[in-house]
Amino acid sequence: MNREASDADLPAIVEIFNQLLATTTIEWTDEAHTVDGRRQWLHEHRERGDPVLVATDDAAQVVGVAAYGDFRDAKKWPGYRFTVEHSIHVRQDCWGRGVGRSLLEALVAQARLAGKHVMVGAIDEDNVGSIEFHRRLGFVEVARMPEIGFKHDRWLGLVLVQRTL
Repeated sequence: MNREASDADLPAIVEIFNQLLATTTIEWTDEAHTVDGRRQWLHEHRERGDPVLVATDDAAQVVGVAAYGDFRDAKKWPGYRFTVEHSIHVRQDCWGRGVGRSLLEALVAQARLAGKHVMVGAIDEDNVGSIEFHRRLGFVEVARMPEIGFKHDRWLGLVLVQRTL
């Protein structure tokens, strides 16, 4: 089941965001997320009217989180106001169970209702599972940016995917 995230979900959201942080390049930061930091993030999304969704299992445990926000800075660059960039994270033990698909489809539906035209994803080039996941859900690869990031003592490439809504 998907629903809007609440402050009570923050510990589980932080755990999901941090699950692969130290061992992978899925997210390009070395700083572990905190409940306080994610609280600010959640409240900023709410203030802008941007969704943060969680998926829960049969035991009502949070197993995934998805959100979107401005692509670039739509206030500074209003030409981007109809484009959003999304992020989706699923608890690793729930991969392949439809959690990500359900979250992303719900996020796309909300973006359409909000009058958005394009949704963008930025994926580490080594994360071929995510690239394929997005392809199956109608996203098209539009760019590869080699050596644009750095983590774990190596240069990282970024793949941009987009879906017209």
